[in-house]
Amino acid sequence: MKSIGKFLTGFFLGGIVGALAVLLFTPEPGDKMRQRIKDNYLHVRDEVQNAARQRSEELKKELARLQKKTE
Repeated sequence: MKSIGKFLTGFFLGGIVGALAVLLFTPEPGDKMRQRIKDNYLHVRDEVQNAARQRSEELKKELARLQKKTE
């Protein structure tokens, strides 16, 4: 469980650092920059949701396997 927490923390921090790098190094008008940040945010959010959903399914299967083993 700790590894998932570390993964998600790293994922979020990486997204934040990436967004800041975009802000600092991309000479674009504000509207375009905000749209790019929004798109990146949505992409990161979707990736995190997919990873969480996949991990949830793995844990449910593991729980079911362990419950059958104890019966």
